[in-house]
Amino acid sequence: MRKYLLMLAAAMLTVSASAQKTVTTASKAGDNWYVGINAGAGTPMVKWNNGDAGFMKGFAPSFGIRAGKNLTTVFGLALDVNTYFEANEKSGMKKKTFIDGMNANIMGTFNLSNLFAGYKGEPRTFEVIALAGPGYSRSFGENHGGGINVKGALDFAFNLGAKKAWQIYIEPAAIFGQPLPQYANPFRNNLYDASKDKNKLNGLFQLNLGVNYKFGTSNGTHNFAKEQLRDQAEIDALNANINNLRAANDAKASQIAALEKDNADLKKKLADCEARPTQIVEEVKKETVLQPIVIFRQGKSTIDAAQYANIEMIAKYMKNHPEAKVLVRGYASPEGNAELNQKLSVARAESVKTALINRYKIAADRITVEGLGATDKLSDEIDFNRVAMFVDTTK
Repeated sequence: MRKYLLMLAAAMLTVSASAQKTVTTASKAGDNWYVGINAGAGTPMVKWNNGDAGFMKGFAPSFGIRAGKNLTTVFGLALDVNTYFEANEKSGMKKKTFIDGMNANIMGTFNLSNLFAGYKGEPRTFEVIALAGPGYSRSFGENHGGGINVKGALDFAFNLGAKKAWQIYIEPAAIFGQPLPQYANPFRNNLYDASKDKNKLNGLFQLNLGVNYKFGTSNGTHNFAKEQLRDQAEIDALNANINNLRAANDAKASQIAALEKDNADLKKKLADCEARPTQIVEEVKKETVLQPIVIFRQGKSTIDAAQYANIEMIAKYMKNHPEAKVLVRGYASPEGNAELNQKLSVARAESVKTALINRYKIAADRITVEGLGATDKLSDEIDFNRVAMFVDTTK
């Protein structure tokens, strides 16, 4: 027999250890508290008067409150208080007061469903919970006092609601009072002297229906939340992805540094250009060349952000002179293919015209464009031959 008991105990320990592999998120002191109420009836565990009174003959209605905290998915603590009132004579609890007796217990709670089957991230719809713990009992009749007791119970619980914050349970329980002296136990039969037969059960059987409300927790639910664990392969993959992102970020940083250097060089060249005396190219016709000019990068027809200030000055001039019309002339530096440079000079002039129309709202019929291809006559500095210039063509 001992061999079979040892084998059964080992199997239960194995199942329990396996069930506890679930890791939950850390809970705070204010998490996983609940309160509830219950009601039912109790009956003495002994019979007397030739079986006419006592167990299942006399009943005492009961009402109770409960407050507790689940410390883990399996174990918790609860304070349970029950009062008994309006008992009939056959219960052995009939007193002259409205409340005939009460008991208060501090109990450990053991979620057997989670213990043996594990926690899946939220409570099951149906669970079995064991409760046990010591307490204090009190009788309010004559020659009766109070004493220690032990309560054991089994809850058949149903977790309800979208967040399973409500728990309804059916609870059979047994409360055993202190056998001696007699007055210490309010659940004894005053017609029965326990000292004459110490083998008799000196206690109360009780059946309650109760409801608990579980308060919200710091994890956003009303219960324990399952920790999202990752295996080592997934962690290694994430680390590799992080390293790749860091490498890409370093490459982008290098590109940004190079662009910032190019921008600084262009700003220096622009400052040098602006510091030189203005060179006005006079053509056969007496033309008015407007300042400033727009400078482009080599081989590009897109406008750098720094150049829009110059275009804005021309737009301001045209807004101040509504009758004014402007010819935009595009140029290219002499390196490269002549045909390509011709197309590039036209594209630069068109880019400036588009900016004046779209960005500064200048009427298109006030702007004409002309591409004059490659030149090295505008400036000794090759970079400043890649420009667009403005000529006032107002008649």
